[in-house]
Amino acid sequence: MMSLKQLCEYETPSVTELQNFLSDDRRPTGHVNQVWPNVYIGNEVAARDKPMLYNLGITHIVNAASGPPHVNTGPRFYRDMSIDYYGVEADDSSEFVVSVFFYSTARFIQAALSKNGKVFVHCLMGVSRSATLVLAFLMICEDLTLMEAIKALRQHRDICPNPGFLNQLRHLDTSLVRERKRKLEAYKL
Repeated sequence: MMSLKQLCEYETPSVTELQNFLSDDRRPTGHVNQVWPNVYIGNEVAARDKPMLYNLGITHIVNAASGPPHVNTGPRFYRDMSIDYYGVEADDSSEFVVSVFFYSTARFIQAALSKNGKVFVHCLMGVSRSATLVLAFLMICEDLTLMEAIKALRQHRDICPNPGFLNQLRHLDTSLVRERKRKLEAYKL
């Protein structure tokens, strides 16, 4: 966790700065990668590979591309497995307001991890919608700044949230940093 001094000096990067950072050192990404302890990000191929999910010990799934015409899995698709399913019907479009799902998805992931679960978060390609929701989880529940969260994920998976999602993450980052500053200042008094 950042000190008050570090928080005061921290500035949320612009969308352009984030895009530049994300475009540096791009690497091929597999179907699924563990990006945080017991948190995995993947694509549609991995979402439909029930034996692989079983072997990974996945207990919870967040489908960030739920419903037709996206990745039309759901509780019925996984009915032969012991899976808790959470569907988010999000479009990978800069205009789509994904931020309304930040806190509910973060709570779902946090609840799963608190029960020693393993969470698989996916969308179609596993780089934009799913990455955005995991970034929000890391910011909300793990107290990371947006840049810390991006760096943490990029160590394990190539991600590329669209510019609209990056902007919504920036707004979340700004409000969370402001809240942390207030709490630290109150604690120091």
